[in-house]
Amino acid sequence: MSPNITLILVAATLIGTGVYLLLARSIVRALIGFLLMGNGINILFMVASGPAGDVPILGQGDPEQMSDPVPQALVLTAIVITLAMTAFVLSLAHRAWQLGRDDLLEDDEESARIHRRAEENDMSGESTDDADVIAAEFAEEDTEEERS
Repeated sequence: MSPNITLILVAATLIGTGVYLLLARSIVRALIGFLLMGNGINILFMVASGPAGDVPILGQGDPEQMSDPVPQALVLTAIVITLAMTAFVLSLAHRAWQLGRDDLLEDDEESARIHRRAEENDMSGESTDDADVIAAEFAEEDTEEERS
């Protein structure tokens, strides 16, 4: 039996759109992207589980004609996890709206500092993997930032 190509295309579209929205800076767009991605993955689980079959109850029916209950259980678990994540992200979005009247995420200062250090490091010199040297460099940067 071949899988349903329409369901595969729908799942691929949902996952692709979800990834695109998940990369946005808006919390609400990221939430919608997460929901779309989750639904697309659930559809892929059901497509990968094979054709529909009889109810998987022991002692009744032909075992070859029964459907596999594991993908169904995985999808139900994924739905519960998605619901919990949705509630959590909605509370984050509500709190961000209360504090700043905006749901866009700002750049993290520590992440920007690490990115800046990575751009400045041209890796042409000798290796300095010593933890003490790296810690001293961070301490120097911190003192320079505090002075300015």
